[in-house]
Amino acid sequence: MINTNDILETIRMIQDECLDIRTITMGISLLDCADTDIDKACQKVYDKICTKAEKLVETGEQIEKEYGIPIINKRVSVTPIAIMAGISSGDPVKYALTLEKAAQTIGVNFIGGYSALVQKGFAAGDLELINSIPQALASTQHICSSVNIGSTKAGINLDAVKIMGQKIKEAAELTKDDDCIAAGKLVVFCNAPEDNPFMAGAFHGISEPDCVINVGVSGPGVVRSAVSKHPDYSINEIAELIKKTAFKITRMGQLVGVEASKRLGVPFGIVDLSLAPTPAVGDSVAHILEEIGLEQCGAAGTTACLAMLNDAVKKGGVMASSSVGGLSGAFIPVSEDAGMIDAARSGSLTIEKLEAMTAVCSVGLDMIVIPGDTSPEVISGIIADEAAIGMVNGKTTAVRLIPAVGKKIGDELEFGGLLGSGPVMKVNTKSPSKFINRGGKIPAPLHSLKN
Repeated sequence: MINTNDILETIRMIQDECLDIRTITMGISLLDCADTDIDKACQKVYDKICTKAEKLVETGEQIEKEYGIPIINKRVSVTPIAIMAGISSGDPVKYALTLEKAAQTIGVNFIGGYSALVQKGFAAGDLELINSIPQALASTQHICSSVNIGSTKAGINLDAVKIMGQKIKEAAELTKDDDCIAAGKLVVFCNAPEDNPFMAGAFHGISEPDCVINVGVSGPGVVRSAVSKHPDYSINEIAELIKKTAFKITRMGQLVGVEASKRLGVPFGIVDLSLAPTPAVGDSVAHILEEIGLEQCGAAGTTACLAMLNDAVKKGGVMASSSVGGLSGAFIPVSEDAGMIDAARSGSLTIEKLEAMTAVCSVGLDMIVIPGDTSPEVISGIIADEAAIGMVNGKTTAVRLIPAVGKKIGDELEFGGLLGSGPVMKVNTKSPSKFINRGGKIPAPLHSLKN
């Protein structure tokens, strides 16, 4: 039975509280496009993406109009391109240019999957792809890249950690005249999920179907509004309130995902119920934490509030859908969250505090602008620290750092759109180079032996 109050409440969430479907992402397997001739493989890749995703944007727009639900991004994720590069050899940038051409043809916002999974070591194509990442991202507009360098089962590939510190720096240098944007499209993971619809980390895992629809929902403004109406609630009552709110948000994502799946003739995969912020006023995870009772995000108590928020969001989402997956939780990307930006500017929020927060939320050190003269070894050390949190705790963590070439602490980079802007944050410059240069692998923790 349709409840009029539920309909009115959803309309208010959309109009006044920034509720939206952040992305419909079509995952496409490219395994049947593999060929020892890279030019033939690229043609197969282009043809398959354009065939499978031909009506993705159109379908998203139709659902928007019919249901009145904003769908901000339409995206594609593909099989990690390192696998394709290992079969064909040749310059992997050819695949990046092919993906870019396909993205322009079908009209999507981003294509993710210029990726490599190297947590246990390097297979054919992995090093070639990783070394090509800076050039690939600098040469394209719509391509996103990710590298998984660790997992709870495998440990951390320290050789890959070292290389990624260098590649992040190179990517920033190649796009220094464009606010170092290439580094903003590159993420380094531990425990990367195979069904994540969010960029820059989306790729289509090899255990996924040939083609699938995954949906990412977002509603920090809705959660903040709900909390603001109950200033006298105890913290367990706040947790229950957030859980019920997350249920409503996820239910909308389930509706859109099922509808898109039916219209496109593609299986429905998962709803990722992450609270993904934007720079827009009223769409901030940091402001939720402040509504709960912090003077400013970064204050003592921030990690505890975020842990409660993340847990309540997951519990509410699981109640609303049996297909919850991806990352699912609260995102804390500094440049994409108005409250985080303000807290970083004021000095309340530091990289060290953000690292502590990543132990209890989704993803990790995300969209953080650092001084342009930060060394590759320091970047690698930050990656290693964040990966260790993911490995030991059995959760996904990631690093997306942007070295701001030519800028110092207190300066800002302006990316525009959903990527927002970010102040250059202070980094501990004491060198970890001896540790990073040891190479090898940090062994998996004892609790990974569960069989």
